[in-house]
Amino acid sequence: MSGEVLRIAMWSGPRNISTAMMRAFENRPDTAVVDEPFYAVYLKATGAAHPMRDEVLAAQPTDWHEVVAALTGPVPGGRRVFYQKHMTHHMLPAIGRDWTAEVRNAFLIRAPEDVLLSYAEVRGAATLDEIGVPQQLELFEREAARLGHAPPVIDSHDVLKNPRGVLGALCARLGIDFSERMLSWPAGRRASDGVWAPAWYGAVERSTGFAAPRERAKLDDLRDDLKRVAVAARPAYERLAVHLLQA
Repeated sequence: MSGEVLRIAMWSGPRNISTAMMRAFENRPDTAVVDEPFYAVYLKATGAAHPMRDEVLAAQPTDWHEVVAALTGPVPGGRRVFYQKHMTHHMLPAIGRDWTAEVRNAFLIRAPEDVLLSYAEVRGAATLDEIGVPQQLELFEREAARLGHAPPVIDSHDVLKNPRGVLGALCARLGIDFSERMLSWPAGRRASDGVWAPAWYGAVERSTGFAAPRERAKLDDLRDDLKRVAVAARPAYERLAVHLLQA
C-alpha cells in the first residue's frame, strides 16, 4: 500500500461477526475504526425502539450529510487505513450513496437462517429489512456496476473457520498487507465502540480472537414467521455468496 489513505466500508447485516471484524482491524497499528456511524440517523428517521435509543441519538449526528463528511474527511489519528463498520439496514432510501465511490466497499454476509436464529434470541421477531438483506444486495450491485466487477465478499462462517486465510485474502483484495495482529486482541471495551455497546457487545468484550464456528442453523430451527423471512432472504444471500473470496 502506498502513502494514500485507504477507507474501507464493510457492509454487514446485524447478528454477524461485524464487531469482531472491527476488533481485528483496530488491532492493526495503521488502522482507525468507526462503529455504525449511521445508527442515529436510522433511529431518528424510523423511530425504532432499540436498546439505548436515547443514548445513541445523543452520541451521533442525525444528519446523514454530517456522517458522510466525517467518513470521507480526515482519518482519526492520522492513520493510513480507516475501517468503517456499517449496518446495511441503517442505509435508508433517503441516505445518499454517491460517497461510497470514495471508499473500498466490502461485504460481510451470513446465512439468513443463522442471522435469524441469533436475532430472535435478542430482538424476537424480524423483518427482511431489519436484517438488512435487500439493502446489502442493493449496495453490492451498485458497487459491482461501478467497478465493472464484484467487490470483495466474505462469509462469517468462513472467517471463523479460517480467519488467517480469509482475512489474508480480503487484505490482498483491499490492497493492504495482512497482519497477524488481526487474529487476536485484548479483551474488554474500546473507546471506539458505539455507546450502545453495553446492550450488544457482551460476547465480543469477553473475546480475544475469532471463536470457532457453530454448526449452521437449518430452516426447521426457526419459528414459522422467521422461516418466511429466511426463505425470502435466501436468493439475495446466494447472489452474494457466488462471489465469496477463496482463502
